[in-house]
Amino acid sequence: MPDSHLSKKFLQLLRTRLPQMLATLRRFVTAESPSLEKTAADRCCGVIAEEWTRHGTRVERIAQKHRGDLLRITHAPDKSRSSGQLLVLGHYDTVYSSGTLARMPFRVEGGKAYGPGTFDMKTGIVQALFALQTLQHAEIPLRKRLVFLWTSDEEIGSESSRKFFEAEARRSDAVFVLEPSFGPRGMLKTARKGVGEAELIVHGRASHAGLAPQEGINAIHELARQLARIQTWNDFRRGVTVNAGVIEGGTRTNVIPERARAVLDLRALRISDMRSLERRLHAVRPFNRGARLEISGGFGRPPLERKMSASLFVRAKSIARQMNLSLGECTVGGGSDGNFTAALGIPTLDGLGAVGDGAHSKHEHVLIDTIPARAALLAALLVTG
Repeated sequence: MPDSHLSKKFLQLLRTRLPQMLATLRRFVTAESPSLEKTAADRCCGVIAEEWTRHGTRVERIAQKHRGDLLRITHAPDKSRSSGQLLVLGHYDTVYSSGTLARMPFRVEGGKAYGPGTFDMKTGIVQALFALQTLQHAEIPLRKRLVFLWTSDEEIGSESSRKFFEAEARRSDAVFVLEPSFGPRGMLKTARKGVGEAELIVHGRASHAGLAPQEGINAIHELARQLARIQTWNDFRRGVTVNAGVIEGGTRTNVIPERARAVLDLRALRISDMRSLERRLHAVRPFNRGARLEISGGFGRPPLERKMSASLFVRAKSIARQMNLSLGECTVGGGSDGNFTAALGIPTLDGLGAVGDGAHSKHEHVLIDTIPARAALLAALLVTG
């Protein structure tokens, strides 16, 4: 654990760099980077790569066929001192399509920096950059190699990047995720729900609703009974939820519907509950013997269980206290790439990025005066290894 003098030194140095941090954030935000637009995302990737290259780090651009390229930045200590690796993980893609800046420009107003991707999560990338610069400037010896990995498809499921960050996580002793924090007090995310999606299709038999209703099998009625049963699986105390978010069925009111469909959102806080929910879902049988059920899908992101974050959070809280800052923790329902690294058994601490609000909305922003402290916290965590 770094002594309080060192932690405070980091904070003092980073406060003097706030104008440069904001200027860098402006460059990153004004380089739009929609997950689904490779050309734009690659352009942003180049802007970020150029900024990191200026500061003596080894920057590797990993080409992707359909998504934006990935950035892997390595900072290695003297080989004689090296004893492991730390991974700093985040994404530069956003949910905003190209052209959003025209109606949602980057601006600084009332102690806040607004713009698409400021909070989720380009400020986190800026904080990581200046945390590393501070370690270099202070000539702090590091025990472990640092790898910063910025991905381009987190907002759409990480299909392209997952194999890369999981490989880095397996080589790492800990993973620090620069996703935004929670709430105005900047709480770290020490637990996240696993997230999944399932589709339930009911196949019935069509018939005339007036002339031969007894010959039909109503797929909508069967689906309604199934959803009523599935609703009882919700257990808010344990963090297990199933939500029917899309429902479709039928063609005309005078036709017994032969097909109905529902799409379910699945969430769970524990891996055991995730597996149990998947088993229950795939084991359901029709109420009407003439109906046929088709079930697909399941969890795409496992939970980040608190036990995988606990020790790292204790360390982070102690460092924050040394800087006279209060640091809290929380559990959130959404997932991140930290869910995957924690499921590999690698200690993972999430929510180390920006303090602000409005992710994925027109009022997305970060609180400017918190940026140096978050960067200082990360710098101290990287020193402690």
